[in-house]
Amino acid sequence: MPGGKLWTQRDRFGNEIYLTRERWAHIIDPDNHPEVAPFFDEVAETIRLGRRRQDPYDPNGYRYYRFFADLPDDNTHLVVCVRFRWHTDPDGSMREEKFVTTAYCQSFEE
Repeated sequence: MPGGKLWTQRDRFGNEIYLTRERWAHIIDPDNHPEVAPFFDEVAETIRLGRRRQDPYDPNGYRYYRFFADLPDDNTHLVVCVRFRWHTDPDGSMREEKFVTTAYCQSFEE
């Protein structure tokens, strides 16, 4: 995929959200969330089928979350953070971008 995209996934609301190589490397970096590395496909599934909540501190941020039984350390959900923003192309036209910023495992009740 152009631009270093690993995949583009449509959520339940019709938004096309993408994950870049740079963001995946950030997520699985040993200083961040290396436990997510085996769950690459589940990150896309979380975007496609998971629940979504707007970030209370960032109106352009959303958290998608989905239950998975096999997450490490007694975690129950995979959480994928997505940013919605406007981008200006070189020709001056504007388009909306929706991309994964990070992902992590968490334990909570729905």
